[in-house]
Amino acid sequence: MQDSQSAGPRPASRRGFFFGAATVGAAAAAVTVLPKVVEAPGAATAASALPPAPEKGGGYSLSEHVKRYYKTASA
Repeated sequence: MQDSQSAGPRPASRRGFFFGAATVGAAAAAVTVLPKVVEAPGAATAASALPPAPEKGGGYSLSEHVKRYYKTASA
């Protein structure tokens, strides 16, 4: 006599799929929020090194990365 519960692999079920999808979603949310909660001590120092934003908007400055972009775009 053979049991209905075989020892081989079971076919995937909807319940297992939704459980896995919920687990992946929760893990993705945790990874997204975690860096904001645990902030590096040097991050506040780096933000204060930036020049203040202009009062009337604009804010374009010819920084090193902008110069590098112009150099690579013209080639």
